[in-house]
Amino acid sequence: MATLLTKGTVWDGVADAPLGVRDVLVEDGRITRVAENIPPPDGAEVVDLSGRTVTPGFMDCHTHVTITPDLMSSLLLSSAAGALRAVPVLRTMLLNGFTTVRDLMSADPGFGVVALRDSVAQGVIDGPRMLVAPHLLSARGGHGDFSAAVSPDLQRWPSPLELAAADGPDEIRTAVRREIRGGADWIKFGATGGFSSPSDDPAHCTYTQEEMEVLVATARDLGRPATPHCYGDEGVRRAVRAGVRSIDHGNLASGDTLRMMADEGVFLVPTQFTITDDARRVDDDAYWADKPAGKRDKFRRYGRALLDCAEHVANSGVEIAFGTDAGMFPHAENWREFPAMVSNGITPARALRAATSVAARMLGLDDLGVIATGKVADLIAMPGDPFTRIEVTGQVDFVMKEGRVYKRPQREGQPNP
Repeated sequence: MATLLTKGTVWDGVADAPLGVRDVLVEDGRITRVAENIPPPDGAEVVDLSGRTVTPGFMDCHTHVTITPDLMSSLLLSSAAGALRAVPVLRTMLLNGFTTVRDLMSADPGFGVVALRDSVAQGVIDGPRMLVAPHLLSARGGHGDFSAAVSPDLQRWPSPLELAAADGPDEIRTAVRREIRGGADWIKFGATGGFSSPSDDPAHCTYTQEEMEVLVATARDLGRPATPHCYGDEGVRRAVRAGVRSIDHGNLASGDTLRMMADEGVFLVPTQFTITDDARRVDDDAYWADKPAGKRDKFRRYGRALLDCAEHVANSGVEIAFGTDAGMFPHAENWREFPAMVSNGITPARALRAATSVAARMLGLDDLGVIATGKVADLIAMPGDPFTRIEVTGQVDFVMKEGRVYKRPQREGQPNP
């Protein structure tokens, strides 16, 4: 079935500004024509998108669809319970305009997130297409080891995330191979400590240079890219030397290290909304009332450096791919990464490319991320102009994925599909 999108202002995912009012013809799940005043083919559905900006579907390159902000409760769920709880999350993210996500760690000791990915691909459930790194490979005592958060009497038993613990080259090789055997598209590892984990520091390296190189090389041998959870400057540099494809977070990286990333062609997924929001609200007692005291202490220690680094990113030449860390905050608010990036000095065009064409290149999805003849028809629309008012990215009211319409502008008496 053909669908003709008419009267929308089209941005192709690449240019510095919208191209102007264009029609987009979609047939058999692909874009077959972009032009002014396309006559509708016989039997085509016509969707009027006047007053809206049409863009490629957004991509969130750092999500946790089976995790909620109450992380410890997520750790107690079975694989099935975590996957079932993620089903409405996936639909919410799709209706937000995110037609692709990279999920970087579940709280599940099994591989339920792989089943979610495959269920979306098979049309069993609605959601963004998914690329997944099922677990965070972590040094013991590193960011993926939450055993210190439980009673000392229970620490002899591994926490669900500590099942992905690996120290030393031999354990690391085995862990990477186990992830790929289980269906991983990407390998994620903890290069430094983090803010949420109980027994580490975000500036400290938790893997040696040798360990990172073994991990990345093992993944590469089996055709998988690797990305680290990484905040501290030295951790970023070690990961870049090891050959990772992207750095996730990188919020304490220096200007020199960002230049190193740019020179080596390593992408940055900066997850700025959740990091800078916490840093700016560190003195708000009400905000921190239900959050771990240790996490607040870390933000007190590093808050100024986090905000300075956000400015370094805006002034750098590193390629930015959009990612949010959704799951650490409600998934429905993942669009807030756009205004956070812009408030930190990143231009709207750069932020929008981060979520479309740049994200597609990082993920190796050549058929996505741009509006052009022959590309897969992942298309969204929002009222107004995100280049002048970035907040309209939170008002997406048309969503098409692979030529199927999941959300359309509401007309009186016309419910959404």
